[in-house]
Amino acid sequence: IKGQSQTIRARREVILSAGAIGSPQILMLSGIGAAQELKAKGIDPICDLPGVGKNLQDHLQARPVFKTNLSTINIETNSLFKQGMIALQYAINQTGPMTMAASLGTGFLKTDPMLATPDIQFHIQPFSASAPADGPHKFSAFTASVLQMRPESAGHLELKSADWRDHPAIHPNYLATKLDQDTIVKGIQIARRIAQFEPLKSHITEEFTPGVEVGMDDYDATLNWARDNSVTIYHPTGTCKMGQDEMAVVDARLKVHGVKGLRVADCSIMPTITSGNTNAPAIMIGEKLSDMILEDAR
Repeated sequence: IKGQSQTIRARREVILSAGAIGSPQILMLSGIGAAQELKAKGIDPICDLPGVGKNLQDHLQARPVFKTNLSTINIETNSLFKQGMIALQYAINQTGPMTMAASLGTGFLKTDPMLATPDIQFHIQPFSASAPADGPHKFSAFTASVLQMRPESAGHLELKSADWRDHPAIHPNYLATKLDQDTIVKGIQIARRIAQFEPLKSHITEEFTPGVEVGMDDYDATLNWARDNSVTIYHPTGTCKMGQDEMAVVDARLKVHGVKGLRVADCSIMPTITSGNTNAPAIMIGEKLSDMILEDAR
């Protein structure tokens, strides 16, 4: 009821599954986190867990964009009429652009042949945009997105206030280490070189970005472009990590250290980010926890 406090008690336990941003925020607002940081926000700590909100890991994608003489989503969706026809095509035949994934081509590549396993993930996307909120470019183009799969850099979340309506401040700390910087530069170089070979080459009319002003082998210019233009691919993880060290938040059965009857089940519990997309691992975490809950109940 608006304006009134209510207490709701769970008979057995509570499962927190609000994601790598939401779960640590809820814990901190509830008094579970680094005690001194919570006190500074006017929150009474009930469990001093310094790792809550720390160890934030994510996949950073650099997005070289190439103009093309082929028709892409940019052109096929540039009017309400075309959008309506696409919707109609899907409604009648379940075919067309609405059946497509965001990335139609994906590969795992090595930036160095001496590596034991691939260290970058590569995506080809049949559209382009300067920023997701801006919508597609007005010209026909595709994106060759590249990301480092095992970044060393880690950031953290910070409460802005004790008000749950305030989104937390996110400090991703991307490209903080030399390995991460070298890997993203090499990945971008690989994406640009692939575009110089057939069958892509004859269909590319211009490298829109990084563009000719950024030399193919210019390390500093490529790194600066990556810093200014790369974006998240929405894989935040690690902010309530599993383990037994002083920065761990949950144990091997996903129970929050020092709190009875509370578990966390989402990508925040990953000690290190997965080498690829996080959706399937997130489902696995939920399935594994459901098995453990049943085991404990028996």
